[in-house]
Amino acid sequence: MRFNNFKFTSLLTLGLILLTFTASALDSNSEKQRKDYKGKSPKYIFYFIGDGMGLTQTNAAEAYLSAINNKDGVQKLEMNKFPNLGFYTTYATNRFITGSAAAGTALATGHKTSINTIGMDASKQKPLQSIAEKARDLGYKVGIVTSVSIDHATPAAFYAHQPSRSMYYNISLDLSKSNFNYFAGGGIKHPDGDGKIDKNNIMANFGQGKDKKIKNKQTNSIEIAKKRGYSILNTKSEFEKLKKGDDKIIAIAPRLDGGMSLPYAIDQTKDDISLSEFTKKGIELLDNNKGFFMMIEGGKIDWTCHANDAATAIKEVINLDNAVKVAIDFYNKHPEETLIVVGGDHETGGMALGFSGSHYQSEFKILQYQNISNGGFTELVNNYKKNNVGNYKFEDGMALVKKHFGLGDKEKDLELSDYEKEQLKNAFEQSMNDNKNSKKDDQFYLLYGGYNPLTTTACHILSQKAGIGWTSFSHTATPIPVRAIGVGSELFTGYYDNTDMAKNIFKLLESK
Repeated sequence: MRFNNFKFTSLLTLGLILLTFTASALDSNSEKQRKDYKGKSPKYIFYFIGDGMGLTQTNAAEAYLSAINNKDGVQKLEMNKFPNLGFYTTYATNRFITGSAAAGTALATGHKTSINTIGMDASKQKPLQSIAEKARDLGYKVGIVTSVSIDHATPAAFYAHQPSRSMYYNISLDLSKSNFNYFAGGGIKHPDGDGKIDKNNIMANFGQGKDKKIKNKQTNSIEIAKKRGYSILNTKSEFEKLKKGDDKIIAIAPRLDGGMSLPYAIDQTKDDISLSEFTKKGIELLDNNKGFFMMIEGGKIDWTCHANDAATAIKEVINLDNAVKVAIDFYNKHPEETLIVVGGDHETGGMALGFSGSHYQSEFKILQYQNISNGGFTELVNNYKKNNVGNYKFEDGMALVKKHFGLGDKEKDLELSDYEKEQLKNAFEQSMNDNKNSKKDDQFYLLYGGYNPLTTTACHILSQKAGIGWTSFSHTATPIPVRAIGVGSELFTGYYDNTDMAKNIFKLLESK
């Protein structure tokens, strides 16, 4: 036994040494690529970040597009047509599975940091310069576009320096202090100051939870932004009137969803402003002789993957890819001056293209029958509960599930098994139940996470019928793919760390 323990310890030590050498080799290879780069600096830089977007999310979107067009295999996203591909690790300094603040800071500054820290080192003491701030200082115009609130963790990492992502008020002050030229997308969460954060609420932890009343209001940060020269607009007509030459713009979507975000793509109408429209307007406003840097985030890929909602997640990925198309159109006019990079901060949900119950079968086409997001459906369930107190009928719940997910519809080949009906029945009863203590149970969390039970169960059953599995209601540590095209795009090939993303762009900016 002593020999076996010694042998095991020796093997473990050897493994750790080899892992260290491998990590060092990766680091040195990325550094060598940067050192050897002799090319010029891009005049125009597009930096796309799919929050929660791993390889499976994009591959699922491609399989879905192929299926609804009655084709085999995959229909490539625009981002997956790029010539240069790499992968990177995402861990934070104090946790293997990262969060958006730490990951966003790594992608924006080239430095690892601790969980929930925005634009500062791991000790939360030293501010870190972002590539957006560097671009601004070099004379580029700078734009930040997102489908979530513009003071959310990932966009904030490009302009703010705060010890906690929950300090939304201070982050919004940093926003107008940045002097960036264009902010667009969601709203500002806490313009009058920060209320108390519910640390036990999974929704609040990533910025979607309900806000508590603020006892001591502070000077409104939107008014401060106006005094600093920013124009704030939140109607589609005002947005459409923006023209080249307009500067210091904060363009907020006319209709905001939970967490001051854009509505999910699946829920949007012609009256909304899409991520691609915000991107196109950004090009119009930022284009100038000195060039521009624009970060565009598909932030709600993360939110819908937290909720294990495959259909909505796929449409969020396609929504981001539509914004990438806008950048490609610009690139085609300026191929010798433009860089486009598409990455993600981490994967969310542990999405798997395969489910034990469906064996080797995939039916991505059925995802088209879902016509509402997880959040939208939860609102319908809550309204039903409110309007039918004491008179809840499972048949009513099933009618909602059939109408919005297609589940139970024989014509759509979405018949339900007895086991699936039982799952939905239990979930409906839990959704109508006011016993809040059940939500603290491990069994409840494993089944539903922090979400409405009927919504989550409907999402899970539709996912499983499509051949999609989920392992988590949180993030995972799987490496993230990056795609790149244009000036300096060869730096983004290989396998490296997320900090190398920003380091590469710093190198390209310094080549100017």
